[in-house]
Amino acid sequence: MSALLMTGIALLGAAAGWAAVPVGRSVVTGPAGGAPRRYTFALVGVVVFGGLAAARPADPALPALLLVAAAGLVLVVTDVTALRLPDPLVGLVALGGGLGPAAATAATGEPRRLAVAAAGAALSFSGYALLALLPRARLGFGDVKLAAALGLPLGWLGWPALRLGLLLPHVLAGVAVLVLLASGRVRRDTPVPFGPALLGGAWLAAVLT
Repeated sequence: MSALLMTGIALLGAAAGWAAVPVGRSVVTGPAGGAPRRYTFALVGVVVFGGLAAARPADPALPALLLVAAAGLVLVVTDVTALRLPDPLVGLVALGGGLGPAAATAATGEPRRLAVAAAGAALSFSGYALLALLPRARLGFGDVKLAAALGLPLGWLGWPALRLGLLLPHVLAGVAVLVLLASGRVRRDTPVPFGPALLGGAWLAAVLT
């Protein structure tokens, strides 16, 4: 991938991050000042889009991964602002995560990878559904649906990506909660959004494998 194209994708990420905050705030209501700052999210968008482009420059599913990332940025805003993962946005993640790998499979002629994508969605859904049903679980079914949607592209990327994508959200969420508790920003009974950890873990899995 040329440096010019990489720069263009990074700038596209900046635009996606900049737009994610007002779009997310238009979808849900939350306390004033509860949403992230736009310039911060623009920088996040640069890192997210640029990281995917750098890690998977020749991957035919890259456009779909960027679509998933754009929807994911908005979902982070809605979850941080109002502890909500709206179904239309989760559906957009599933659309990008499903149609992208399907088109890439048609281009590469590797139907097995599409079967692994479907298995990834099923495993993610069943695993997180069981966790959500445990006593005193703090997972909502919005988290379960998002995990299933992310299982599609992670499964298409392969079993190592899927394994990391299932593991890393719990690591990220645990670290975030410890930091928030230590800083006094939350108490033990304070609801903490899990969607950002799901999305961050999926991004790391896509970049690192």
